[in-house]
Amino acid sequence: MDWNVAASTAKRLLSAGPNIGRLDAMRAVHQLRGLSTKAEAHVREVTGLGEGLPLLEGDVVDRAGWVDSATEGMAALLGKGGGSGRLSGMLAGTAGVQAGIVLAYLGTKVLGQYDPFTGGGFGRLVLVAPNIVAAQRALDVPAEDFSQWVCLHESTHRLQFTAVPWLREHFANEVGRLMNTMDESSGAVLARLPDALREVRKRSEKVNIIELLQSPSQRLLLDRLLALSTLLEGHADHVMDAVGPDVVPSVHTIRSRFNQRRTGGGLGDRLLRALLGVDAKIRQYEEGKAFTDHVVGEVGMAGFNAVWTSPNTLPTRAEIAEPATWIRRIHG
Repeated sequence: MDWNVAASTAKRLLSAGPNIGRLDAMRAVHQLRGLSTKAEAHVREVTGLGEGLPLLEGDVVDRAGWVDSATEGMAALLGKGGGSGRLSGMLAGTAGVQAGIVLAYLGTKVLGQYDPFTGGGFGRLVLVAPNIVAAQRALDVPAEDFSQWVCLHESTHRLQFTAVPWLREHFANEVGRLMNTMDESSGAVLARLPDALREVRKRSEKVNIIELLQSPSQRLLLDRLLALSTLLEGHADHVMDAVGPDVVPSVHTIRSRFNQRRTGGGLGDRLLRALLGVDAKIRQYEEGKAFTDHVVGEVGMAGFNAVWTSPNTLPTRAEIAEPATWIRRIHG
């Protein structure tokens, strides 16, 4: 993958952000920087994680800045243990163009992102100011409340990786193992396509065709990664709501309207979301939050925090779907 080509392609295709005056833009940037440190302090109170770690400001960027951050992060992550195969210069450039098209679409949607693999030992927390402003206006909710709410989610991700010493390396190793199984011929993938399509037609619920195209060994690795990412996203969604109206007065209104926005959009937007796996990501938020809500409700946040003990205490995908089974395994 030529990530320079991906970044330049995305920047050429990015649409303009919301129409906002210079003074309002500066005010939004200043507000986000301040709220990013306040947010992590609140997250620590809710989770009990991170005592003694420094409180750091997030980086506030525009859409092009997010593209640079995303491509840098992907290059760093895949460089830690990607597959042994290497594309030729022409194929790498073609793949870069394709990735750039995807990034151009996502660059208008992403509100924030935490990258544990760039920015030094504490990673890099990025807040995409124009997208946050656009979403806040579309939802018609208070600007400071919404900005704080977004910061709570991303700060939770930063705390997950900085307060849990083994998580960063574990995540990178899992991605590396999966990538090292990807060096098979396209013929092997195409051979599985008819069975995958038949499975899609048989199932009544939404299904990710990419998962069905995996070999058995790939599917095991992918299951572990999906379970981990579902946990991380759901935990962050739980925390951003659990902080409560004392910190974000309109939190319940924001959550209700935001959930409607996640599943809305026109036909073209919904099709793109399905093709790019965005709908699958939305299900991760929902399933991970349901798991976290249930476990915290049954054994409290201290009991939930047993997930961070070691890779062996992380929930499986089956346990995400049935939280009681994880509670029985870990807490007897």
